[in-house]
Amino acid sequence: MALTREEREKFLAEPHVAALAVDSGEKGRAPLTVPIWYQYEPGGDIWIMTGLNSRKGVLIAAAGRVSLMVDRVTPTVRYVSVEGPVVETVPATREQLTEISARYLAPEKVEAYVDFAWKEYADQMIYRIRPQHWLSADLGEG
Repeated sequence: MALTREEREKFLAEPHVAALAVDSGEKGRAPLTVPIWYQYEPGGDIWIMTGLNSRKGVLIAAAGRVSLMVDRVTPTVRYVSVEGPVVETVPATREQLTEISARYLAPEKVEAYVDFAWKEYADQMIYRIRPQHWLSADLGEG
């Protein structure tokens, strides 16, 4: 059964690891699909962080749009898939790195991870994605 707008936005706001898909730009190649951390608040844009010169970053810049899919398998199989344009690309801040890290890591691991990542991963960018097309279902409902 499809989720309501409120249900899908609430589900997307939970800290799932997303599967990001972006056009590979290469004839005969499928889209690049990789796991990624993301941030989302209901009604807003989604944001992700990745390196400007990473394969993801280069492909996102070229394609100008992406798809994200999040799912769970318990207590029921539920998923939300969203696709839309990249509406803003800006350099990441340490505060944003802390925010997204705190969403996924245990509190006692955040500071050490942020210190490491801020030093080791150069040219991190924030890509804001405007949700346009949604697919969702809870296969245990109804």
